[in-house]
Parts: sequence; structure tokens; C-alpha cells
Amino acid sequence: MTMMKLWHCRDARSFRVLWALEELGLPYELVLLPFPPRWLEPAYLEINPLGTIPFFTDGDVKMTESAGICQYLAEKAGALRIAPDDPRYGAYLNFLHQSDATLTFPQTLVLRYTLLEKPENRNPKVASDYRRWFIARTLWVERHLADGRTWLMGEEFTVADIAVAYAFLLAETLGHLGELGPHCLGLWERAQARDGFRRAKLAQAA
Repeated sequence: MTMMKLWHCRDARSFRVLWALEELGLPYELVLLPFPPRWLEPAYLEINPLGTIPFFTDGDVKMTESAGICQYLAEKAGALRIAPDDPRYGAYLNFLHQSDATLTFPQTLVLRYTLLEKPENRNPKVASDYRRWFIARTLWVERHLADGRTWLMGEEFTVADIAVAYAFLLAETLGHLGELGPHCLGLWERAQARDGFRRAKLAQAA
């Protein structure tokens, strides 16, 4: 039996996958890389020619998209998911993929234009615009949670919560977490209290 393997940078998007693995109790091998690996670990390009994180394998399966890998793991384990015949299935999928396409993407541009680019290429105006873009789009999550739900799907924790909560982790890293609404902040606080989250944090600190 092959073991799943995850290439990961601390608190990068691959943290979604690491957290999901810990929540699901699946065995895995973790490879920690410096960020960004395509610059600091050039040999990584031989493994993943995109140079992006995460990179995940499960036997012959090779995947690079954090939300997609979380969905794969949940389906494989039969846990932390909403079934297709459940009325909540569409909302579940939407939050799972909104987490990256809508909530994480603009923050990667904040990261790029405040920290990753050479000083002469940094652009505070672009970074500020995309920070506001991100904050505005958390409204979908904020309104959804306003009815007192514990998690996005109600009382049931799923990989959609992992995926969305990661966007809030990134917001905290970039210093604009305080601009989120109270329901988003509540979700983030509850997420951090989970044993799976804590185990993932410990795993990447090794």
C-alpha cells in the first residue's frame, strides 16, 4: 500500500491539505520546503514543474490544487464531506472552491506586492486594492454564518471549513484579519481550537 505524500511550505496553501490529513487521521509523508520553493529549492521543479505548493501524490495520483486535494481526501475517506444527494451539496462545493478562487487568490497578490517582489517592483496600491477586494468577498461567508451556524454546513465540520478558514489564516499572516466581520472571525477562532488544526501546526513545525 502506497503512502500519501505532501510537499508543503509552512502556512502556505498546502496547509489546507495537511490539516485535512490530520483531521481525517490518514497516514502521510510530509516534505517541508522553503517558500517559495521554485526560487529557494530549484530541484523541486523536477517533481512539480509548476513550482507551486502543494504537490500531493497518492500512488499514481498527482495533484496540485489545495481545495481539489481536500475534496479528494474527503471523498476517499468518506468523511468531512457532504454527499451529492444532500440539499447542502451545492453550497458545500461552492464554499470549498470559493475558498481559493475568491478568497485566497487576491491575498496572494497582496503577498506578492508587499513581500515577495524585489523592493523596486513592490506596489502598495495594487496590494491595497486586492486587500479590499478580499475583504469585500468575505461577505458571502459572513452572511451565511449570520444565522448562528457553528460551521458552514451547520453543526457538521467539513473540508469546506478547512479551505475557507485557511483564507483567514492568510489574512492573519498579512495583517488584515481584523477587517473581517464577527462571524468570519468566529469561524476562524473555532477552527483554531480543533485538534486537527493543532496537530497540523505541530507537524509543520518539525
